[in-house]
Parts: sequence; C-alpha cells; structure tokens
Amino acid sequence: MPRETLFTKIVAREIPADIVYEDDLCLAFRDIAPQAPTHVLVVPKEPVESIDSLTADHQELAGHLMLVCKKVAAAEGLSAGYRVVINNGKDGGQSVDHLHFHVLGGKSLKWPPG
Repeated sequence: MPRETLFTKIVAREIPADIVYEDDLCLAFRDIAPQAPTHVLVVPKEPVESIDSLTADHQELAGHLMLVCKKVAAAEGLSAGYRVVINNGKDGGQSVDHLHFHVLGGKSLKWPPG
C-alpha cells in the first residue's frame, strides 16, 4: 500500500483545501504557504512519490499533469507568464513525498530561483 501523505489526505477529502480544478486523474489546489500571488499545486490522484518514481507507464499521466498546469494558469489569469516547478528529493526542495507541480505567477518571477 502506498504511503499516506498530506496530499493523499487532501485527495481523499480528509483535509480541506481550496480546490481550483479536479478531474479523474488529478487535483489542483492553492498552496497554504504561497510563494507568489498565485501558487497552485497540481497533484496526481495516484500516489506517485516523485518525478524519479515515474515510469513509462506514467507517460500519459505526466503529460496530462502538464496540460492541467496550463489550464490552471489560464483559469487564474496568468496571461503575462507563469512558472511550473517540480521539486525532486530533499536537496531539490521536495517537502511532501507525492509528486506535485507548482504553478506560480501573478508577479515577475526572478531567475535563478534560489
């Protein structure tokens, strides 16, 4: 059985979240500690631990998640631009062991990010 995480609890509606998008494969909700005026997390409902855990079997899911990031950005009015970030592992800044995409925007984002 996959490890339970904060995100599996949100997907199961055990923990409330400000959900902005949902379909059969994923859920998108506002980050509780936003790093930009718009900060939405897109998570697969399937509990994939990280980008390193993706296999060829996840190809369709991974592409779907990217397209959902685009939909979320459009719905949030990020027409001037946005950033999609996937953190992987401790040194990559991943704090929840459940694959998630950060959609950030609403201001001019600097590079490098840190």
